[in-house]
Order: sequence, then C-alpha cells, then structure tokens
Amino acid sequence: MPHPSPSILTGAPLLLFGTLALAQSAATGPVAHPPVSTGIPHTESRVLDLSSLTNMEALLDRLTDRRVIFVGESHDRYEDHLNQLAVIQGLHARGRRLAIGMEFFQQPFQADLDAYIAGTIPEAEFLRRTQYFDRWRYDYRLYRPILQFAREQRIPVIALNLASELTAKVGDVGIAGLTEEERARIPTEIDRDDPAYRQRVESVFKLHPAEQQRDLEHFLEVQLLWDEGMAERAARVLADDSECTLIVLAGSGHLEYGQGIPQRLLRRQPVPSAILLNGANRSPDPGAADFFLYPQPVELPSGGLLGVMLDNETSGNGVLVKGFGDESGAKIAGLAEGDRIVRVGGAPIANYADIRIALVDSQPGQTLPVEIERKRLIGGDERLTFLVELH
Repeated sequence: MPHPSPSILTGAPLLLFGTLALAQSAATGPVAHPPVSTGIPHTESRVLDLSSLTNMEALLDRLTDRRVIFVGESHDRYEDHLNQLAVIQGLHARGRRLAIGMEFFQQPFQADLDAYIAGTIPEAEFLRRTQYFDRWRYDYRLYRPILQFAREQRIPVIALNLASELTAKVGDVGIAGLTEEERARIPTEIDRDDPAYRQRVESVFKLHPAEQQRDLEHFLEVQLLWDEGMAERAARVLADDSECTLIVLAGSGHLEYGQGIPQRLLRRQPVPSAILLNGANRSPDPGAADFFLYPQPVELPSGGLLGVMLDNETSGNGVLVKGFGDESGAKIAGLAEGDRIVRVGGAPIANYADIRIALVDSQPGQTLPVEIERKRLIGGDERLTFLVELH
C-alpha cells in the first residue's frame, strides 16, 4: 500500500536561550556585564535546526539496534497508521525478527489473533472472535494494512491490553474492589510514585464533564492498569525471545515522555528503546520522544454507510433499527423504525459487529440488498428485502 515518506527530527534540537551574551575582549579576555533592566521580559527560545531533518530510511537505519520501538498514534489519524506500517515493513526488510504489540486487542483474545496470523481463520471470523467492533470500534480499515502484512509475513501480533471488564470494574470500585480471581489477572507490580504521571492523569480527569467526574483515584488506577498491563505483557515477549524486536503500537498518550508504557516496560526489561511520535501541533520537546515524524495528512477513503441508528441491546432476530441519519439510504429505500436487519449483502446479521463486518469493503454509491424483519398488526412478522444505496 502506498504511504507517505515522512520527515523526522533526529537528535535533540539546538536550544538557544534569550540571555545576554558575554562580550569577548582580545586584550582582557571575557568581561561580564551586569544585566540591564529594561522592563521587557526575557524569553527562552528553542530553535529547530532544519538541516538535521532527514527521512524514514535514515530513521530505520538508526532503529536497527533497538529491542523495543514505541510508535504512537492518534487513533483516527490514517497517516499515523501508515507510518507504523512503514516502520514495520522497513525493519522487516532489514532482516529483523519482529513482533507487533497492539493496544487495540485485549489479552483474553490472543489465541484468536494467533489463528488469524497463522491463516487458519478468515478476517471476518477474526473480527468476530476478538470482538473488535464492540471493544475498540475505530474504523478497522485504519489498522487493516498492518494486520494483513503481519499475516502475510507471519509476524506475531500481541494483544497488549487488559480485558475491558477489569478496567471498567476498577473505574467503579477501584483495585481494592476486585475479587481474588480478578486480581490474579492484573499486574502485581504497579508503580504509583511518578508525580508527573499523576499530574497528567489529573489534568485529563478534569477535562471530563462534571457528571462524569466520579472518583479521581479510581480513574488513576484505570490508567495505571492500562499502562502497567500493556507493559507487563510486552516485557514477557522480550523476555521469551532475546532476538526479537518488539514494535509497540499505542495511543500517543500512553507513550509521550515515557511516562506510560515505556518506563514501566523498561523497569521490567531494561533494553535499548526508542519512542516515535507525530510531531504535528506539538512543541519540539526532546523529553517527549526520541524522534518526531511529520507526515503529510492522508484521509482514509470513505466507506459506505446504511444511514441507520441501531439498538444492539434489545433481544430478537438481527439488529433493531431505532432511527436514521441525515439523507439515509436505508430510509429512502423503505426501511422503518422498528425493523430488524437480518441480512446485509447476503451476510447474516446477528449483532452490530456483523453489520460493520458486512460493510467493511463497501463504498458510497454502492447498492446492497438489505433484508429486514417487520412486525405486522395482524399475523406473524414478515420478511422484506430493500435495495439500499450506501451513503
């Protein structure tokens, strides 16, 4: 798949500070001048030396001796995922034996990931088994090229994240409220002693609406579990294979300044590492990452949509239609609120994920048959099929 060739910032940026220079005298040597009070505040300016900008190939050459490489992302930014793919492909081409750790899959589904990478189950079954559309929900096509390349090359993909049932319960009752069986599934080592980490979590907590601000300590514990859980799982990969290079793909908030996953992984496995982040709209702070990437924005092509709002909680056949979006192709075709979608394009529908899977390769303007089950005032339910133009 074509991808941009981003430039990167290599090394630490040159820092120039707005202080008075020392005058040099050839005859007397350095002479210190007292500061002159002008009433104008001094500013500390950082200067980025553009002559140090290079490209992806140069970056990959510098990464070949790292055991773990953290590549951050904004989850819905396609160019970030293309950069992740470029790093994976580049290091694979350089002969590194790789494993890919992904935030987006949860540890209980590792066997299903293994089956997909081994080629023993098709993509649709892999998405169902890992419950991707229920547990992550970002457009799967953002990650698809990475997973397809891993499958083609038989590169192990590691489910890093803890089960969402655990973190959700900790959000409600804290770690102290877990059962013994649940405690056995979380890391035994949890470092709470980084004040900068706590300060960052508190600042995120305060951004939530007031009605969602329940318990700061429970919120902090959820963040700690995410980061410690992913770090522990990644550290086991490195411990089990001393020749493996692990590429960790995760949201930038889990990686920047090393506070989330990196320092917790390196506490367990002190190995050479590097953090790569998208540098757009970010101050060039050398403490945030080892390398900043500056890709051109790339839009994921639009997928086809039915234009329906679904109720996935109500029991019954298929999935209940509870409303429609603007200019809904389904509504124009004749679907109505209360209908239950039971088939899309020939694929049987049992839940929300089935609809997402049925539409994963669809495009706007495409027409698909949609079969529904509709209640009648008299008699049993009826089955109807409509041709829906996707928007």
